[in-house]
Amino acid sequence: MNKNKTATTVIIANGRFPSHPVPLSCIKEAEFIICCDGAANDFIARGGVPDAIVGDCDSISEENRIRFADILHPNPDQETNDLTKSVQFCVENGRREIIIVGGTGKREDHTLGNISLLADYAELAEVIMLTNWGIFTPIHSTTVFKSYKGEQVSIFSIDPKKLTTHNLKYPVEGRILTNWWQGSLNESLGDSFSIDPEGRVIVFQAHR
Repeated sequence: MNKNKTATTVIIANGRFPSHPVPLSCIKEAEFIICCDGAANDFIARGGVPDAIVGDCDSISEENRIRFADILHPNPDQETNDLTKSVQFCVENGRREIIIVGGTGKREDHTLGNISLLADYAELAEVIMLTNWGIFTPIHSTTVFKSYKGEQVSIFSIDPKKLTTHNLKYPVEGRILTNWWQGSLNESLGDSFSIDPEGRVIVFQAHR
């Protein structure tokens, strides 16, 4: 997914509501907005009107439960979180271009969990996560990224398999990254870079 492209579907997760103009513009321009259960109250209080509310529905206020009863989609499955339920809802309804916002910024364990889940979502849909600091993109095959010289880039390998980078300041050549820090704090050398992974990888590009 081009990071400058507006997806038709935005999922608002129950992390910190974004303040950066990039994720905010995606919310504003979205064709369809899904709120994870825990995020619905805050989004509605900000004047937002979701198109669907998905989750176990244990956090939504009684007032909003009644007001938005027709777009409430309860899912009691305790083996997945509300973000995963929302992604599954998108896929089941033919929505496969997804931007996630509000997935980070509160509890660190939730943040790490939500970021790692992107690797699973990539097998179901074209999905990215936007934060106040940048964009996370999951990949599992050779991918070229639009960029600019000096863009800050980090690579997080989910699977212990080899990967190779092209046009980054600190090259990685057929290396297995055994810890998340090992691929972090790199830098683009031009208007694009590419990554050739053998396993699942999550790439972070910082906002300008």
